[in-house]
This record gives sequence, structure tokens and C-alpha cells, in this order.
Amino acid sequence: MSSLGDVLFVKLKSTLFRLGCWGECFFGDRYAESDLMDTMFTGIVEETGAVVSFEEQENSWRLVLAAEVVTQGLQMGDSVAVNGCCLTAVAFDQSRIEFDLLGETKRLTSIDGLGPGGKVNLERALLPSTRMGGHFVSGHVDGTAVIEAIEPRGKDFYFRIRPDADKLKYIVSKGCITVDGISLTVSEVDATGFAIWLIPHTMEVTNLHTKKVGDRVNLEYDLIAKYVEKLFAPEV
Repeated sequence: MSSLGDVLFVKLKSTLFRLGCWGECFFGDRYAESDLMDTMFTGIVEETGAVVSFEEQENSWRLVLAAEVVTQGLQMGDSVAVNGCCLTAVAFDQSRIEFDLLGETKRLTSIDGLGPGGKVNLERALLPSTRMGGHFVSGHVDGTAVIEAIEPRGKDFYFRIRPDADKLKYIVSKGCITVDGISLTVSEVDATGFAIWLIPHTMEVTNLHTKKVGDRVNLEYDLIAKYVEKLFAPEV
């Protein structure tokens, strides 16, 4: 292995096992600064929950969801990815779960647009025994993007998505990307956006069947791309 490969391998090995959530879990560009990170997701959605309420409280915003699968085996303080955003359970029973959100999370993710009845993708944090069916997802949303096209093509569905222009550098054809918490493969990318193809099963078991052109979705870019960028960034 080359010296460059050694550097990348050691850096990625040491960081991938430290990625995850702390507290309310959204740190924007500070995704690697916490020493308490220990939670990961796979991007394989376990169920779609429904928004019961999303209301401002004295110190936070309280999001209440109806859910049945992710509440099983859940403990107070456990992390759950909600549309790809890692949040901490502050109350729950067999059929509902509640989270407290910072204003920063509300502002920088598509959760800001949720209303009663809205569908959200849910996934519990990865366990050592969990099969790794998607890719490493931290639950730290990098930003939102706009759906530009939704087209049924044969038996499948074509989505065209436009992120912020400065984020396109993290997207490559055939690479991984997380859209509203779903681990997906990029089919094409150009100077203004990217496309993904969905099989009917993915449309059925996630919230994407509720989406329309113009809707915002949460994006998390591939962790490796972000770490490589940081490794080779000029030292200030």
C-alpha cells in the first residue's frame, strides 16, 4: 500500500468507529468534533412514521411521531434517525415517540416543513449484530435539496435532485448518498444536480411515494469523501 493509502486507511479506520450522535445529534459542519460519538445507521428504513405534532416549547421544539417498529426495544435516550437526522428519544410508548429539536435542526433540515400526518423515515441506531445492508450513515444532515423531477419509467422511478452547488463535489456516479435517511446509489451527476433510480419496493416502504416536485429532502453525503477533503485541505 502506498504512503497515501496508509494515511487514508489509518484515518478512516480510526474515525468510522467513532462516528454517530451526542445529545440532540445535529452538529452541521462540526460532525467530527465530538469525542462522545458512538452511533451509526445503515440507511435501511425500518418503517415510516406519521407526525402527530410539531410544536414550539420553552426550550426546544417537540416532535411527536406515531410509530410501532422503532419503539420496540427502545430505551430512553436512544438515537433514532428521522428522515436521516439523528435525534434522541425523550419519551415513548408502544405506539409513539417524542424528540426535542434545537432551532438549528429545524432551520437546517427538511423537518421544518413537517405537519400533522406527514410521513417520515425511521431507523434505530446500528447494533453490533445488525446486518450492514446500506452504507455508513452518521445521521448528521449536511443540508437539504430540492426534488426537480419524479418520473415513472417502466417499473421503476426516476428522481432528479438539486443540492447546493458547492456540495456537488461530494457526489459521484455510482457512489452512495443518503436521501431522507435512505441509503441510495447515485445513477448520474452533472453540474447542477444528480439522479437516483428507485425500485417499487423502496417507493412503497419509505416516504418517497408522498413526495412531489419542489419538495425538500435531507441529504447526507458520503463520509469518506468528507474525510478525504479534510485530510488534504491546506493547513491554516
